[in-house]
Amino acid sequence: MTGNVVIVGAGMAGVRTAVELRGQGWRGGVTLVGDEPHPPYDRPPLSKTVLLGGRDGDAPVDVRFDVDFAGLGVELRPGVRAESLRSGSKEIVTGQGTVPYDRLVLATGAYPVQLPGTAGLPGVHSLRTLDDAAALRPVLAARQRIVVVGAGWIGAEFATAARQAGCEVTVVEAADRPLAAVLPASVTAPMRGWYEEAGVELRTGTRVAAVEPGAVVLADGSRLPAAAVVVGIGARPANGWLAGSGVAVDADGAVLADDRLRTSVEDVYAVGDCASFPSARYGRRLLVHHWDNAVQGPRTAAANLLGGDQPYDPVPYFWSEQFGRFVQYAGHHTDADTMVPRGDPAGPAWSVLWLRDGLLTAVLAVGRPRDMAQARKLLGGSPAVDPERAADPAVPLRSAVR
Repeated sequence: MTGNVVIVGAGMAGVRTAVELRGQGWRGGVTLVGDEPHPPYDRPPLSKTVLLGGRDGDAPVDVRFDVDFAGLGVELRPGVRAESLRSGSKEIVTGQGTVPYDRLVLATGAYPVQLPGTAGLPGVHSLRTLDDAAALRPVLAARQRIVVVGAGWIGAEFATAARQAGCEVTVVEAADRPLAAVLPASVTAPMRGWYEEAGVELRTGTRVAAVEPGAVVLADGSRLPAAAVVVGIGARPANGWLAGSGVAVDADGAVLADDRLRTSVEDVYAVGDCASFPSARYGRRLLVHHWDNAVQGPRTAAANLLGGDQPYDPVPYFWSEQFGRFVQYAGHHTDADTMVPRGDPAGPAWSVLWLRDGLLTAVLAVGRPRDMAQARKLLGGSPAVDPERAADPAVPLRSAVR
């Protein structure tokens, strides 16, 4: 097959798509367009080692992808922002002119949600890009007093790094507990203690009313001193530039890809954080903002772009390092699923399983990598599990399968 494939977005999903296209035999042109001026880089280290400068804390960590773009015959165009898509004439409008394509892959990722009224305020930070991490490094190096807004995954990871750097940290969460949007109260209850153990003040059930120079004002009227404010309250698909293109998106802005990662416009595919896909495995459409999805999706998109007919229905997986704990999650659960605790949540290592009609649907593992390794193999087949055996942490998870 010939012609030019243009990939918009030079993060993990975009880079992996370019690599997969070449690896699977695409002989035409490949152009990778990214809006950041930097060479493509990996994002997970931004909230971990990049902030602290590696083991010795005095030098930035190199997070660039180890990919020889020139050797692969991939034209890399950094610092080019897509402004609109003219699907009828098959061209992308950018600030540097138009980019024609024969086939297009959308891999624009997501952007961080901002606190209302804080755009452009000095001392208010997000943590999504390399520039964000670079701006926060001197804050941590100066051991400044920091307020983190949001007790989700990114908030906990940043609070962990800030405490390691010796900063005073307060985390403010509008919900009544950490990770309230993704995990049930019985699971997140012990996580409150993690903040206390790390010396982080956690304030839940209160919203931010305003950010002022040197302080955060809460809805209850209290003021928190803050030399810097880090906002981690979620992300939205970065698809505003697709308005009027004919590419279907949902109410939250996510591209509505099908189970082959095709969009509603011919010859246009979508991968990674910017798109949702229908999952037959879980009986619903999924929007997965995690690294593993950005790795797996490009394989399927590339195969189908080259004429294949491969469905995309992975078992979602992600991990988080926070407060000295390694937290992993695989699968997808709902409130209607039966929860099976596995081990003591007050201890350093425990897991939680979710079952639907006796079948394993999801696993959360804290400090139990063996459970997760076995769970990821089992989840591919949705096996029936004996709840009593599964609840015994001394029983290997694979041995609890009926």
